[in-house]
Amino acid sequence: MERAGGEARRSGGWFRLLMGRRKRVAGWRLQSWFTHFMMQPGYPAWYCARTKAKHEHIAAANIRKNLELEVFHPQLRVERTTRRGFVRVREPVFPCYIFVHCVIEENLHRLERTNGISTVLHFGDRFPSVAERAMEELQECFGGDEPTVLEEGLSLGDEVVVGGGAFAGMHAFVLRLMPARRRIQILLDVLSGPTPVEVDCGSVTLEKAGAGA
Repeated sequence: MERAGGEARRSGGWFRLLMGRRKRVAGWRLQSWFTHFMMQPGYPAWYCARTKAKHEHIAAANIRKNLELEVFHPQLRVERTTRRGFVRVREPVFPCYIFVHCVIEENLHRLERTNGISTVLHFGDRFPSVAERAMEELQECFGGDEPTVLEEGLSLGDEVVVGGGAFAGMHAFVLRLMPARRRIQILLDVLSGPTPVEVDCGSVTLEKAGAGA
């Protein structure tokens, strides 16, 4: 996984890094958050568990219900453009990972047998805990019951595909954003040459991000 800890510290928080570099979230190096020693045996700490694909919410629910342990499963509410227009979806901040607070010696085998869990993250025969400072920062940013809202809107220069109407299926480039009206101006290549056209944001689908995205 790609390391981003230094950039996060310089930016003053995980949330600003997340907003600016959404595509890099899944590549953060979780190892950089782990303590370099085992917690004193018998003491609770935060541990990182790897889940099966698309099973983060299932694993988290099973651990809370069946093991009665505290789980931290940060999520985002992402707004994106599709062929059906703007849709809002929930996505995990860390795909295939959740955090569990427990005494690892007492709960390791129960965690590994929980439906939705693949393994508790470890290095060899060591199960390092997640640094308290890292967990505090994450919980400060994503600690609410509701997912954090993150808009993945269109940007100038993005290549889009028109989803309906007379120009359905045609490729164009975003020239201007009008967020208050939820409309954009795109540059279409029609018979008369490149022509600016104003359309609803929900009528286009992002094909390729522009160079400035």
